Parts: sequence; C-alpha cells; structure tokens
Amino acid sequence: MHNVEPELSGSRYAICAVTGILAEESKSVTSAIEVPLDTPAPRFVSAITRSTYALILAGGKGSRLHELTEWRAKPALFFGGKFRIIDFPLSNCINSGVRRVGVATQYKAHSLIKHVNRGWGHFKAELGESVEILPASQRYSSNWYLGTADAVFQNLDIVRHQAPEYVLILSGDHIYRQDYGDMLAQHVESGADMTISCMPVRVEEAAGAFGVISVDESGRALAFEEKPERPEPLPDNPDYCMASMGNYVFNLDFLEQQLRLDATDPASSHDFGGDVIPRLISEGHHVHAYRYSNLHHQTNPYWRDVGTLDSYWRASMELVEPTPPLNLYDRRWPIWTYQEQQPPAKFVFDDEGRRGIAIDSMVAGGAIVSGATVRRSILFSEVRINSFAEVEQSVILPEVDIGRRCRLRKAIIGYGCEVPPDMEIGFDPELDRSRGFRVTEGGVTLVTRTMLGQSPAME
Repeated sequence: MHNVEPELSGSRYAICAVTGILAEESKSVTSAIEVPLDTPAPRFVSAITRSTYALILAGGKGSRLHELTEWRAKPALFFGGKFRIIDFPLSNCINSGVRRVGVATQYKAHSLIKHVNRGWGHFKAELGESVEILPASQRYSSNWYLGTADAVFQNLDIVRHQAPEYVLILSGDHIYRQDYGDMLAQHVESGADMTISCMPVRVEEAAGAFGVISVDESGRALAFEEKPERPEPLPDNPDYCMASMGNYVFNLDFLEQQLRLDATDPASSHDFGGDVIPRLISEGHHVHAYRYSNLHHQTNPYWRDVGTLDSYWRASMELVEPTPPLNLYDRRWPIWTYQEQQPPAKFVFDDEGRRGIAIDSMVAGGAIVSGATVRRSILFSEVRINSFAEVEQSVILPEVDIGRRCRLRKAIIGYGCEVPPDMEIGFDPELDRSRGFRVTEGGVTLVTRTMLGQSPAME
C-alpha cells in the first residue's frame, strides 16, 4: 500500500489494500494499517502505484538562471546543502510507492546523468523497480524533444513496454514534497481521462509564469490557459488563481491516443500546457484538477519553482529559518540523494576576532569554517571559508574556497570558485557589475569561475 497522510480531523489513516483509495477510518475496509505520526513510516505500494509508471521531464534548460545552469540542466542544480533539484520528484516517487521511473533528459545532461546513475541506479528491474535515464534519442523522428508532450511521445514505446495502467508525468525542476498516491487514487476515483495537480498561487506571481486552470465544484476542469498575462482569479478569492504544477496522471491508452493525435498536428507546439490540455478540455474529455496539499497537512502547501536567481536564493534562505516551510528533517518523508562520503563539517579557532562559527546556517559534510563567521547561509560540501572572512545570507556551492578577509552578502557562489582574499561581494552593485558578476533585480549577486577568470570546473 502507498503511504497516505491522515485526514485533518484524525491522527491516523486507513487505506484500502486492494485499490489504494483513501478511506475514512469509520468505513469498512478489507485491510487497514495504522501508522503513528511520530514514527518513521515504511513505504507502501498499492495496486494503483504498482500499476503506475512515472516519467520525469528533466531536460529543462533553466535559462532564467543564467550562468548557474551554464554547464548543467536545471534539474541537476544544487539545492539545500546536499541535494539536486531532481532528488525531490524522485524521492516523492519512491516514498509514494511508485517504483518504476524514467528520467527524460536533453539539455547539458552530463552532471544530471552522473548524479542519477550514482544515487538512483541501485533499483532492481527484476523486482519491478527501476530508475532509468531516457536521453533524447530521436526514436520517432530526427528532432530533439520539441515540447513536453513530444518528450513523452518519443518515449511511448519504452512506457508501453513497462505495461502500466497509469502514467504519471512529472516536472523535474520544482522543489516540493507530494504523495503521488493520493493524486493517483483521486484520478481513479473520479474516472478522469487525465488529472492535473494544481494549487492556489497569487495572481501576480502566476502571470506569465504558470498554466492557469478553471474548475467547477466537482473538480472538473472547465478551461486552461498557458502562462496568461492576466490569470483568471478564483471566484471566492480574487487575489489567487489555480496554477498547474506541471504534474499529470493519464490512463495509458488515452495518453497514447492523444499524443499520436498531437504528433500529427502541424499547428501544435507539442506541449501539454500550450496544446494538449486546452484541446482535451475543449473536446469534452474528463480532465480533473487535483488540489495539491502539503504532507502532514501543514497550513501552507510548499511548492517552489526556483526558476530565477532571486527565487532560487529566496527558497534557499527559507531553509535556514528556525522553522523552515520545507522540513528536510522529516523522517516520515526523506529526500534521498547521492553524496560522496565526507568527513564531518569542521569549525576551528576560538580567538577573539578569529572564531570559526556558523549561525542560522546549514553546513554540509567536508566543509571547514576556519576562523570565519557565517550567518544565515548554506555551505555545500567541501567548502572552505578562511580566516577573518564574513559570509552572510549567501549560498556557497560545492568545492568553493573563500579567501581570507573576504566579505560576502546576499551572494550565490558557483561550483568550484576560488574567491581571492580581501574581495567584497554584494555590497556595491555597480562594482560587482563592473567585475563581470551578475546582479539581479532583487540584489542577489551571482559569481562563477568564468566570471573570476578561472576555467570551468567539472562536477
């Protein structure tokens, strides 16, 4: 059975062992398991999740992240001190009991492929579990992936070979925790041809950024518009609209039929949001909207599209809050990843004016804070902050060396950078720009090896 979180009114849950559909505890079910909330929950696989194949679309270029994705696809980007973005949808799959997963890659996929192979290559296909890399191999045409729908279409034979009843299509570049078992169960219960995972987003945030869906009281989609400049607000809350998360469930036969139709349409851009979903709704097919809720029923569902430098920095700074909106320490829903074996983080020197400390920060293994001060920052593995340096509100990616007496504020320092002694970053935007650093509208300064005149470092 798959892991389903409790109703708001109760402290435990019951779930049907045959169908995997959530049932109230008072109802009669053929078999039920109760899991206390304060203990690590084992992962359960239901008939629904066992009949599901997940395809993660991980070919995103991440162009709005500029030089941060110059050598890697957006899903391969570092996040949270030790993870990559791709780890979140992959962990959601495994924790939800969906154990057959394909990762479709395209743009600068080397670091992504290496990470997935190292961290996720241990599943046994003979046991019905696998995480496979699906590069753009031009199986159906001479084109690379033309859009999200075309990426799935070009892998239809691989999906069909897995013989699933349901196909779970996921975006590979968002940060969130979600039990896909709930979404799959609602898809089956509603009798939908397709289900879209969605959540309320402020109108000004959704404008030009997300697909917006309108639904009736039963949850059936009435209209869909891809990245409108003026999103349709919710009837009961004009400040919010219902935004698509880019996660979908299809019945396999219906998916194959619709993708073949789309592939033969010369006017289509072969994208789910831009073409397939609006057409399905206009033709009267049953498209259901699944309203995403956070694990363990937290008040505000957590989902972040870290598609810009400012949003990436903000999401990172949320993690160092005393009570972060994303709980990476929840043993009931672990985020899995690959990380090399590292010694513990080390803080050295306790002299006045030369004390190695980190306050309200996350520090990964292998990092050394040597007589320096770190505040509200994230240090990835093998970072070294040398004596008398001060780092504040910054994200320091792996293998960075910060020289003596450096001062950094509100900065993102790219992989492998060697910041020379006495350099100040984030205090004078014009000076930073004159050095070739990128300064965002939100005042975040990005520094990479190339900007420092250093050759790119291989991950």
